[in-house]
Amino acid sequence: MISLETERYNKLNALAETDGIVIFGCKEDKNIPAGELCRAFSLDANLYNRSFDELSVKDAVEVYEQTVAPLNPETLLIHLGEADIEFFTQNPAEFDNKYRELINTVRKHNKKCRISIISLRNYNNDRNITEMNRHLKYLADSEKCEYGDIASKRVWNPKAEMEAVSFIYSIGFVSPLKNKRPLYDLVKILFCYEA
Repeated sequence: MISLETERYNKLNALAETDGIVIFGCKEDKNIPAGELCRAFSLDANLYNRSFDELSVKDAVEVYEQTVAPLNPETLLIHLGEADIEFFTQNPAEFDNKYRELINTVRKHNKKCRISIISLRNYNNDRNITEMNRHLKYLADSEKCEYGDIASKRVWNPKAEMEAVSFIYSIGFVSPLKNKRPLYDLVKILFCYEA
């Protein structure tokens, strides 16, 4: 299945521009309406979704090199772990090593890439997911990445967010926001739009 998705993404990459924002996740991330959210929140950047149904952190380096590295992302939002809960509970140290390997691979391709590690949603307070998120936070801190915490439901008013963004643009503050929007704002927009 991943090979079919990889082939599809490689065809799309031939049409894509580099230096944008890339979502690299699994399962439900494939359904993030990136184009609509990009337009609704006036994200002045190329936004690409390179997520897979069952992507494991064990396969992430190979898949990254095939489908994301050609895009040379300026920003990478990594949301992996959903397919790895059993792997994590059996061997958390190896899970951490695989995540570090992915981060090192990203930096090998682009030293300036901004990386955000996104937590897993944990609306039911699952103990294993709580522990995995703790590891993801530690990895983000130790590898000097940003951490996007979406574990619990938050009150978020997308309409108010859109109005605030519109106000900032209307007062002429457009250029500083290009591609340098705070990563947590991107995480909120892309991963919490339905919360």
